[in-house]
Amino acid sequence: MSKRARSKTDPTAVVMVRIVVAEDGTLSVTVDGAPYLPPEFSPPWRRSAYPHIVDAISQHTGQTLRVDVIEIDGRVITDYRTPPKPRPVIPEPAAAPVAAAPQPAAPAAAPVEAVPQFAQLAGTGFVPGEDVAVAVIISHTETAPDGIARALIDSRYLAACQTGEAILVGRISGTLVLGRPE
Repeated sequence: MSKRARSKTDPTAVVMVRIVVAEDGTLSVTVDGAPYLPPEFSPPWRRSAYPHIVDAISQHTGQTLRVDVIEIDGRVITDYRTPPKPRPVIPEPAAAPVAAAPQPAAPAAAPVEAVPQFAQLAGTGFVPGEDVAVAVIISHTETAPDGIARALIDSRYLAACQTGEAILVGRISGTLVLGRPE
């Protein structure tokens, strides 16, 4: 049985991802020794694609990843990525059967789309104009000229989150703001 086939059935298997950074900033990626290439007709992988690469490999394998990034100067940065635990599915409450006389069919009304309700999370300490990630990462926002980042988050995302928390991550400043949006 091949290592890859064995890893599909063995929950303790670790998939080895090796990312080598070239002088021009492009990345060479292998998964368990096999090349992992960008989509056809796409440019070579760049550093900015790192999270997308790791997410795609993680979703594809469903296994724990050991990611070794080999920098230009030879330094090796190792990270482990474990797949998320499956969320429990909460069944919809069953409607009680109603014993009533059949009514004539009414014309079907057009479905009404729910209006989203937004909550805001703001924080200071960001570099003006900085790209700020909003986690679970559902979107990105940009700071105002004064360095304050604001994110409007659809409350349906917060309702699906067990903690009700969100985080703003400054991609340049490294600033982190964690809170419960209001």
